Amino acid sequence: MNSASMRTRLLASFAAVAVTGAIAFMTSMRFMVPRLFDQQTGNGKGGPPGQQMVNQHDAVVSAVNTAMMIALAASLACSAMIAFALSSRSLRSLDGVRAGTRRLAAGRYDVPVERPGVPELAALADDINHLAATLAASEQHRAALIGDVAHEMRTPLTTISGYLEGFDDGLFTAPEMALTVRTEVTRLHHLAQDLASVSRSEEGQTALDLTRVDLCDLLHTVSTRVGPQFAAAGVELALVAPDRLLVVLDSERMIQVLSNVIGNALAYTPAGGRVTVVASADTNGIRISVTDTGRGLRPDDLERVFERFYRADPHDHSGGTGIGLTISRAVVRAHGGDLVARSPGPGRGSTFEVTLPAQPSAELTR
Repeated sequence: MNSASMRTRLLASFAAVAVTGAIAFMTSMRFMVPRLFDQQTGNGKGGPPGQQMVNQHDAVVSAVNTAMMIALAASLACSAMIAFALSSRSLRSLDGVRAGTRRLAAGRYDVPVERPGVPELAALADDINHLAATLAASEQHRAALIGDVAHEMRTPLTTISGYLEGFDDGLFTAPEMALTVRTEVTRLHHLAQDLASVSRSEEGQTALDLTRVDLCDLLHTVSTRVGPQFAAAGVELALVAPDRLLVVLDSERMIQVLSNVIGNALAYTPAGGRVTVVASADTNGIRISVTDTGRGLRPDDLERVFERFYRADPHDHSGGTGIGLTISRAVVRAHGGDLVARSPGPGRGSTFEVTLPAQPSAELTR
């Protein structure tokens, strides 16, 4: 019965209790009635025949009633013992699951719940183990996030502390110190804003101010803003887009996305390289691809680049917070689209593609 379902076990338990009670009742009646009858009648001795018949009638009734009471008590006792034994056996499996949930509540995610033989309880144990694995991963992610935030904050704080000490020792002038401190404080401010944006997006609280805009105008705005950076880095920026491309979206958020993606392409493209931005539309929606001739990505990095603080190159010191792509994907998905990465491999460039629906869903326009 180890692999029997809970329903089968319950039905079998009820049947076992009922059968045990019936057998106890019938056995008690079978042996008690004749004996009680003989005791009541004295084996048929004494009194005239008519009186003997009356006495026999009363004796039968009395014997049956007494035997029924004894048989009922015996059957209830036997049924109770069988029910207790069967329920204890079933509850032992449930106790193991309960112990697992208590360990889970105490933060012990590394001890799995043993799978009972009952399929329903085994499925429950599997769900609890899956929950424990998810919570363990979340805890690891939380610890990693705290470490990453501490690491990101350590550099600007160390710089500020160093300049303050240098200023006290007369190594820096007040304008030099003020400029550096202002730069590092701005970096910390951006980090705090980015972390808040990521937190809101993961909680599904990314608010959008949807309006009908020309996406080509947004692309020209972004390319104008980043143009001086491309010129200083010696990287060519090419924009290929139709004259007009109307779409309903949050213009400020989308400018943030495009600036992050194009800026990321610039950061990983060496001097003499090229970044090409192509916008197009078809029946499936709108696509914006940003292709560079930079370092490229390994297959394992195509998804990981969207993780918080992840850098494909561990020695990268581009100066960003490391969560720009995380925020960008969250914003695009809040619009009902997606942001994905593709690359032929390291040293062969990469492409980041933004896809947006042709029309926003009803939920977004509410």
